[in-house]
Amino acid sequence: MTLVGRKFPNIEVNAIDELGDTFKINILEKAKAEKKKILLFWYPKDFTFVCPTELHAFQQHLAEFEKRNTLVIGASCDTAEVHFAWLNTAKDNGGIEGVTYPIVADSNRNLAKALGILDITNEDYNEETDSVLVEGDNVTYRATYLIDEEGTVFHEGINHMPLGRNVKEFIRLVDAFAHVQEKGEVCPANWEEGKEAMNANRDGVAEYLANHVN
Repeated sequence: MTLVGRKFPNIEVNAIDELGDTFKINILEKAKAEKKKILLFWYPKDFTFVCPTELHAFQQHLAEFEKRNTLVIGASCDTAEVHFAWLNTAKDNGGIEGVTYPIVADSNRNLAKALGILDITNEDYNEETDSVLVEGDNVTYRATYLIDEEGTVFHEGINHMPLGRNVKEFIRLVDAFAHVQEKGEVCPANWEEGKEAMNANRDGVAEYLANHVN
């Protein structure tokens, strides 16, 4: 079930910052308390291949998100200790040294399970061992959530593990949603900041199509 238009799950999780300090974070409450949008992106594992390229890409664009009153938070099911080791590994060795935004350590998978983003192809109860057997890596897909200042999700997307994200698209989505919030207009296909939006009625659509679509 999609979370778009719904409140983000009210779940507290562990997180770590670039200094190695661990703390508890509740994404929903943080958005509401700080009156900021939040971009939360999940990746499968620390010390892998596509993942560091994404973490560095979000870091490279961090100032653009901050200008837009948007916090960036990374997340995986690794422990805080593994995150810290990766934060202290140089880029040329596959590490994420230089990343400054917080990273969630959902090692008990409480939040990932609530979001339904774990790679679990099958989950069966074994009566003989009184245990649950999981098929799949039990790590998350590349899921991304954009959350508004009231804790409501206005975008979610899930990529399969080999597919890295386009960070600039999330900046565009933040701009578009801010435009809707401020102007009350809707943003057509390929809209970018500075381009013309349109009124959400038949006349507005007709005028836009007449002027912009050949």
